[in-house]
Amino acid sequence: MRVLVTGGAGYIGSVVTAALLADGHDVTVLDDLSTGHEDAVPEGARFVRASLHDSAPVLAEVAPEAVLHFAAKSLVGQSQVEPEVYWHHNVGGTLALLEAMRAADCRRIVFSSTAATYGEPEEVPILETAPTRPTNTYGASKLAVDHMLTSYAVAHSFAAVSLRYFNVGGAAYGRGERHATETHLIPIALQVASGTRDALTVHGQDYPTPDGTCIRDYVHVKDLAAAHLLALPAPAPGEHRIYNLGSGSGFSVQEMVDAVREVTGHPLPVIAGPRRTGDPARLVASSARIHDDLGWAPAHTDLREIVGDAWSFTKDPRAPHHSQARGGTLHGDLS
Repeated sequence: MRVLVTGGAGYIGSVVTAALLADGHDVTVLDDLSTGHEDAVPEGARFVRASLHDSAPVLAEVAPEAVLHFAAKSLVGQSQVEPEVYWHHNVGGTLALLEAMRAADCRRIVFSSTAATYGEPEEVPILETAPTRPTNTYGASKLAVDHMLTSYAVAHSFAAVSLRYFNVGGAAYGRGERHATETHLIPIALQVASGTRDALTVHGQDYPTPDGTCIRDYVHVKDLAAAHLLALPAPAPGEHRIYNLGSGSGFSVQEMVDAVREVTGHPLPVIAGPRRTGDPARLVASSARIHDDLGWAPAHTDLREIVGDAWSFTKDPRAPHHSQARGGTLHGDLS
């Protein structure tokens, strides 16, 4: 299948691109490189530097049969102080992409959504039928796109899937997290272990959990990639499916700290910080729907494997890409 991957120079997008190539798909990556890295685009994928707002000529030339849409702004804190950036890129950019897809007669899309669409849950594990009450602009922008996909499916016969990720970790195909501004627990802890950060701040140690720290659901990026390949052919025209992606259990922040210490051999100094406003004690997904519909279940649920794969990447993040030359570049710089 000819597939366009938006945001394919980022962490999850580049891993899924590699998985698509391994599965025999013809892949083009569109990314503006505002947060991604060109050397993360796997060998064999064509690369176009362009924004979502300028995606129409790319769709017209590539004529993809499907789009996997990862490109987005994703910093929760920034979304609260610069909401206009999130409405412009995440919502306005996706609207431009969907219109470009209509013009190119491409109506199959898998969208990178988020558990942030739920906000603070009433019940755990969280089902796809749970109320969606995002507590930040990032989550609200992703929920707006979910609604957009439903309406495009109904009005324009799109075949759409939204995958709502919980916490993603690990590395695969020589690709892992490389963010200029890091906000995720595992890479921050590994920065301490690698000596680029002095200590890890744990926000809240008095939650009603076994060890007093928050519990979060982690899914290995390998399993996430597998879910995208299953989701790609699944919906029929006129159908928009929504699936959670998580392990169905969860690990506490303290368990994560212990795993990082074990994997890296670093003492990992911890600073006790106050609770953050809006941080629920426990966020765990129910992934029963995607298991029942598509047969997906996470295969890499050992926390030490998730941390270990991320640690291997952290120690030498660019090495896998030095000797790789990708397939031809289309258009040049369209941004």
